[in-house]
Amino acid sequence: MNRFVIALGLSLAGLAPLPGVATAADMITAARPAPAVIHYRYATVDGVKVFYREAGRKDAPVVLLLHGFPTSSHMFRNLIPLLADRYRVIAPDYPGFGYSDAPDHTRFTYSFAHYADIVDDLLGQIGATNYALYVMDYGAPVGYRLALKHPERVTALVVQNGNAYEEGLKGFWDPIRAYWASGSEKDREVQKGILTLDATKFQYTDGVRDVSRISPDNWLQDQALLDRPGNNEIQLDLFYDYRTNLPLYPQFQKFFRDRKPPTLIVWGKNDKIFPEAGAHPYLKDLPDAEMHILDTGHFALEDKLDEIAPLMNDFLDRTLLK
Repeated sequence: MNRFVIALGLSLAGLAPLPGVATAADMITAARPAPAVIHYRYATVDGVKVFYREAGRKDAPVVLLLHGFPTSSHMFRNLIPLLADRYRVIAPDYPGFGYSDAPDHTRFTYSFAHYADIVDDLLGQIGATNYALYVMDYGAPVGYRLALKHPERVTALVVQNGNAYEEGLKGFWDPIRAYWASGSEKDREVQKGILTLDATKFQYTDGVRDVSRISPDNWLQDQALLDRPGNNEIQLDLFYDYRTNLPLYPQFQKFFRDRKPPTLIVWGKNDKIFPEAGAHPYLKDLPDAEMHILDTGHFALEDKLDEIAPLMNDFLDRTLLK
């Protein structure tokens, strides 16, 4: 007879377990994986304290999670435990985001080039010399700039609504393009509408079929950090600097063609910021990429974690553990 059935029967009868036979509770507990231990750490990089989340064995393959706007490593809080049993997972906050320092924009350069350098220096400090990249929103230009610096270090890509093609910049970007063209204070002021609570909530809920799956903690936490004194100017500097990513698109695409990193694309098709049109051009340069177009919006992890995490684990297991 099955040992679990024997143990359960003895337990229900109120009898002591047989010698050498585990209790039903012991067997149930043993079947459950131990919860992941997540560390919340700081490192000083270029004179600022950079916060990062880390989990998993130090000797495991590294998965680097790079967040988007207006959030932080908080966006990966539910994904990290689902990867940490086999991977060393690292998720930093860029300066001006999350729990990293946010020095005044007149004393610190807020740019995507600087962010890539900071992430690069952080990884050097903590001994992460090779890594799979998860890139989303701002994480795409940060991650792809990092890839241009060290193409040999990138072991795989997971792309979630992270753009590298002109086709992925539609009407949402028109007011920002006007700001890029003029650099004027008037066009800069227009961008402040993106920094409001309504705009932050929109990014989490627009295009989502079941909004009850989206925690309000997301937009309330993000907005509290956006509303810190001086943070508006940081974000407006970054909106303007985003223009410097577009001339690098051909280099990003060349990296894809030359290095052919194993790639998984999981894309929320209802995203108005980085729409589905930005997903398909990846296949021109990465024809072997695995693509999954999901019925959700910008922050796909919030309501599609149950789909994305299994896809990622299967992909990473085949790619990094072979």
